[in-house]
Amino acid sequence: MERAGARRTYICIDLKSFYASVECSDRGLDPFATDLVVADPERSTNTICLAITPSLKAKGVRNRCRLRDIPEDMAYITAVPRMRRYMEVSAEIYRTYLEFVSAEDTWPYSIDECFIDATPYLVLYGRDARSFARQLIARVRERTGIAATAGIGPNMFLCKVALDVMAKHADDGIGELDDESFRREVWFHRPLTDIWGIGHGIAGRLAKRGIYDLAGICAERPEILRGEFGKNAEVLIDHAWGLEPATIADCRNYVPHAHSLTNGQVLMRDYTFEEARTIAREMVFGSCMDLAEKYLACDTVGLWVGYSGSILRGWDGVGEPPALHGGGQRRLGCITASESKIAAALMALFDETVSRHSPIRRVNISLMGVVPRHLAAPTLFDDQEALEREERLAQASVAVRKRFGANALLRGTSLMPEANARERNRQIGGHRA
Repeated sequence: MERAGARRTYICIDLKSFYASVECSDRGLDPFATDLVVADPERSTNTICLAITPSLKAKGVRNRCRLRDIPEDMAYITAVPRMRRYMEVSAEIYRTYLEFVSAEDTWPYSIDECFIDATPYLVLYGRDARSFARQLIARVRERTGIAATAGIGPNMFLCKVALDVMAKHADDGIGELDDESFRREVWFHRPLTDIWGIGHGIAGRLAKRGIYDLAGICAERPEILRGEFGKNAEVLIDHAWGLEPATIADCRNYVPHAHSLTNGQVLMRDYTFEEARTIAREMVFGSCMDLAEKYLACDTVGLWVGYSGSILRGWDGVGEPPALHGGGQRRLGCITASESKIAAALMALFDETVSRHSPIRRVNISLMGVVPRHLAAPTLFDDQEALEREERLAQASVAVRKRFGANALLRGTSLMPEANARERNRQIGGHRA
């Protein structure tokens, strides 16, 4: 066992072009020599490619591009997404890691990334961090045909930055950082959005203050950053100095103070107000089924509707630009799992805050303040018998959907031409299963 406070060694492993590599592996193809795109061409040429092979990247095709962005004269294989298959391969790769390390020392960050606290295993196997990372990567490649890259560092932040920034320039695909090399190699790296945890919004706000790299954050007065970012400034400052106190154990044991259920989708075409309202009503039903299945209740609902970019193309530049989204939040006045109450609040919010004239491309709903169902309590104005009937119906609906599939029981709304719940119920993460 390592003594408390001892320096640790973390490895973050990323599966290279994961979805595309799985498709190539299943076809017996080399992703480094095969031009393949993972996308659903039946949607439209605006469809975002979930992944492209390293071969296509080498030819200048941008990752996460749209199908229309690929040059017409470029020949390539199109693979329809198979999310269930990708989850199977990801699980197999995670089991491979567990042949070398304990689950307690791992933290799967996403379907294709995993953090490992390698500290005790370097002594156990008599290896340094780089050779241990090579061993893990080689075993994954041998078993699944999937290539991987890795980052190594003394904390989770530095190993992730080593992966994202340094590994792509390393001959063996393994980046490594310590405190000194971080300041030398990464402090002045641009753009800032390459750094884990810094998105375009944060980078834009920093740019307004003339800050374009981590060194600039370190040079700025902390009180200025706290005034701009609040308590999130502490994380930003720590990361700029290469510090990260959180461990894998902290990540595994983290319990959020607030809970919510969020359901969102990008529509495949411009929807009218009434069509999008149908979509929102379907989503309410799905979210309420999630509440019932998990024996949860909520006290607040939220709605966010994004309008089509076409409304800006029609703006003549005079006066205020058109609104790009609608929605808001509304408290329910009680803790409840009642679909009728939740639907009434959300649909009223939709009617009151969404433009009836702007084409719609995104709909998100949230159920917030989520707590165990036993904490729900009726108000003096509720019909208790009606609430009990609704709860029994919800539990019966969950049982039917569990046994026969989500499409075995739908609201009549889902039979309307613009509805898409039946199709989405056959998907995983918004993509074909």
